[in-house]
Amino acid sequence: MKKLAIITTQSSSIDNWIKPFLSEYQRAGVAVTVICSMDEAYQKALTREFPGVTAVPAPIPRGIDFFGSLKALRFLYRFFRKEAFDMVQYSTPNASFYGSVASFFAKVPVRLYCQWGMVFVSQHGVRRKIFETIERITCRLSTRVQPDSFGNLRFCRERGFYGEEKSEVIWNGSAKGVDLSKFDLSQKETWRREIRAALGIGEEEKILGFVGRLGRDKGCNELFAAFRSISEAFPEARLLFVGPIEKEETIEDMEYFRHAPGIIKTGRVSDVWRYYAAMDVFCLPSYREGFGMSVVEAQAMGVPVIVTDIPGPTDGMKAGRTGLVIPVRDADAIVGAVKTLFSDEKMRRTFGEEGAFFAKNSFDSRIFAHKLMENRKKLLGL
Repeated sequence: MKKLAIITTQSSSIDNWIKPFLSEYQRAGVAVTVICSMDEAYQKALTREFPGVTAVPAPIPRGIDFFGSLKALRFLYRFFRKEAFDMVQYSTPNASFYGSVASFFAKVPVRLYCQWGMVFVSQHGVRRKIFETIERITCRLSTRVQPDSFGNLRFCRERGFYGEEKSEVIWNGSAKGVDLSKFDLSQKETWRREIRAALGIGEEEKILGFVGRLGRDKGCNELFAAFRSISEAFPEARLLFVGPIEKEETIEDMEYFRHAPGIIKTGRVSDVWRYYAAMDVFCLPSYREGFGMSVVEAQAMGVPVIVTDIPGPTDGMKAGRTGLVIPVRDADAIVGAVKTLFSDEKMRRTFGEEGAFFAKNSFDSRIFAHKLMENRKKLLGL
């Protein structure tokens, strides 16, 4: 039986990106070990949900932590040497760096880097040089690299992070595709009414939606600045912010975000598809993304999108057909794009219809899972 270790920094990444494939690995006869920073309760819950999967807590720190890094490297190297895995797969910045270094020195034959975003592209000065060097080391020590968008694949190949011989994108990109059994377009109008009623939003009000964590790199400063102007031009406008409140220190005007009457905050939700259904326009003004799955999810629910001109999100939509592309870090561009879509119901409807068709035919999670498992079996020699 082939042995696979999957490493991420936090357990939330396991929930979001890894769980959809654990049963597929088991059906293929692969013994899977999941490694991340997890508590005992999560460890027990994961093994109950997926009997046969081994869950290993690891001291993988977030952020820059010199002594924590040494501890993580030592733990992973010893564990890889002991278990003799056939393949180690790693994703998220810290886990990828530690996983690539430890598996290289442990002589793991297949070292797969799932490149779901690069920290350095939104950094400047010395920090950018440091994080770019870390990214290059991770890519160099990996035997395979799989970015989740063609934009990032081209970006890295052009800059010499890796060549064609060791890199590819699975199918049309993303980390898992979109589950069309959950993102059921036929339920859109029902969910739209239910969510709007639950949030106290009238049908005449226009909703600009955002799904993701709070933070500078997600373009939240520009989004909030833009919404000030949008709400003046459209008093009926509402900003529906769906996601966790993190990295508050990176936000320039937290008081506005906290208290503006037009901003509705939901926190994390377990049925995000219903919230997309309530939106009139979706916006992801991010500085960097691996792919930007929320863009595809919004389109799957027939919502026109606005994205910044960066690799990832622009691969997950069709400019001028399913949404609009704007410059990075440009609040005025957000205002202009939102005004264009809010003012043109026919454009919103056309973009929404084309977006739903595009998402269904390009990112169906069932097809993606089949393509991914074909690739993994090939890498494992099955």
